[in-house]
Amino acid sequence: MAAPRTATKNPATGDDQPFDFNLNTVQAEVELTPFRFLWASKANPNRRFTMKHLQDLDSWELIAAAEGGDLGAMVGAFEAAMGKEQFKDFRATPIPQYKLKALFDAYRKHCGAAEGEEQASSDS
Repeated sequence: MAAPRTATKNPATGDDQPFDFNLNTVQAEVELTPFRFLWASKANPNRRFTMKHLQDLDSWELIAAAEGGDLGAMVGAFEAAMGKEQFKDFRATPIPQYKLKALFDAYRKHCGAAEGEEQASSDS
């Protein structure tokens, strides 16, 4: 049996049509704890960077970055997670590929995402 459809009047728009799903009520299933790491630069030998939890990132930014392939998706995730200013500072210091991969692996692990796991997929 299908769930009943609900109608709630929206005072701002006057919309009183029924809806099947209220996206406004969806909550994260995990605590969205930020990920912090240190990275040395010439200006700051132990700069702390903070990244938003992977599940808290703007999906549209990640989808756009994924058009650039795996590497584009990874860089897009870093930029979305750090924010533009912090990402600019992070990019100011060259980083070897093996360190960038290790950072991304640690970030995914912190966020509970296995390698290759799609963030948009559902466990159900």
